[in-house]
Amino acid sequence: IPLNAFDDSGGMKTMSEDNEAVDTSCCAYCGIAEIDDIKLMDCDDCDLVKYCSDACQKNHKPEHDDACKKRAAELRDEL
Repeated sequence: IPLNAFDDSGGMKTMSEDNEAVDTSCCAYCGIAEIDDIKLMDCDDCDLVKYCSDACQKNHKPEHDDACKKRAAELRDEL
């Protein structure tokens, strides 16, 4: 794993659809960080992003849908 794959707090980053690093230690919609009392949930289909709530996942869906479908297809092809 390249050193630039980690954010300042040691969380992993992934690459977004436009090849920009995405911080996976915070909610993809509202940006709230994962801390002791806030646990983030992975996207059910692609595991590229995390959410703090079902509402944030629902609100982010239009923006995330294309990348999610693409990654979910890649994951299915790997099986």
